[in-house]
Amino acid sequence: MARPTARVLALLEILQAGGVRTVADLAGRLGVDERTVRRYVEHLIDLDVPVTSVRGRYGGYRLAPGYRMPPLMLTDEEALAVLLGLVAGRRAGLVSTSAAAAESAAAKVRRVLPEALGRRLDALLATADFTAPPRPAGAGAVPETGVLLTLAESAWHRSPVEIAYTDGKGRRSERTVHPYGVVAHSGRWYVAGADSAVGEVRTFRLDRIAAARVVPGSFEVPAGFDPADRVLSGLAEAPYRHEVSVRVRGTAEQVRSRVPAGIVTVREIPAGAEPAGAEGVSPGGWVRVRLRAERLDWVPSLLARLDLPFVIEQPDALREEVRALAARLAAYANAAPPPAGP
Repeated sequence: MARPTARVLALLEILQAGGVRTVADLAGRLGVDERTVRRYVEHLIDLDVPVTSVRGRYGGYRLAPGYRMPPLMLTDEEALAVLLGLVAGRRAGLVSTSAAAAESAAAKVRRVLPEALGRRLDALLATADFTAPPRPAGAGAVPETGVLLTLAESAWHRSPVEIAYTDGKGRRSERTVHPYGVVAHSGRWYVAGADSAVGEVRTFRLDRIAAARVVPGSFEVPAGFDPADRVLSGLAEAPYRHEVSVRVRGTAEQVRSRVPAGIVTVREIPAGAEPAGAEGVSPGGWVRVRLRAERLDWVPSLLARLDLPFVIEQPDALREEVRALAARLAAYANAAPPPAGP
């Protein structure tokens, strides 16, 4: 349930949209009763926000004409969303403005934030890596904001963190982690660092961390350690149901440029080692593409996206998936258009 302060700010945001808002409308949008709405209005008036009451059949509340709020009043989640959107968009090349404009906008947002929150966001932006453009909204798993900011601060200050973690099989554990860096990859957040439980570097998904608490101590990050590379290699090596191996005629650069980062590993094949089953395919350089998957139904689309000749090495079940996709596409292409309407 939202805190009263958050609802008071939400009420102010609604009123800033302009016009007269009835008490019933405000109560419905805020999820409270009408008496509570009136109490929230009194809070705003106590803060010198000029909310006026309009009587009559279409009466309600509105802000005094010409009133403008200070530049920004953001919750932690809103401030995080704004700054990450600016930084991630610029690094991914999704922002059409200049880098200076994006930096200036981020600096303006930063200046009007409370000092404590600003420090936490500074730590996140200083330690975060972005491996690829974000997925569409809702496509990824979102961690709790406090967990993300705590781990970013710990990575910045080199402070150990005790986390409550649930792995992919539903097993819960508590462990102390030395966070070397946080990474945003393909719609999810990860932290890479030393895991005290096993004595080696591990990767953890932040949306599986229920709580994070800084504990006394300090640590050093190994020289040359790259959190993003560690996350990508950890994802590529994770155990899955299917081990897929495909030889592709093309270069490693061609393959990597046409698939999302971290999904496949690509290795050059020595010249002259033409794969079996490549009859009818014009000669040229080949690479071996490997990936792991719980399901195979999406892999044919990935191969089609390459638009390069390929030979499936394993598993055999992938051949049927590719044939099925080819048959569906052929059927769609050969379908007659519907008759013209009246």
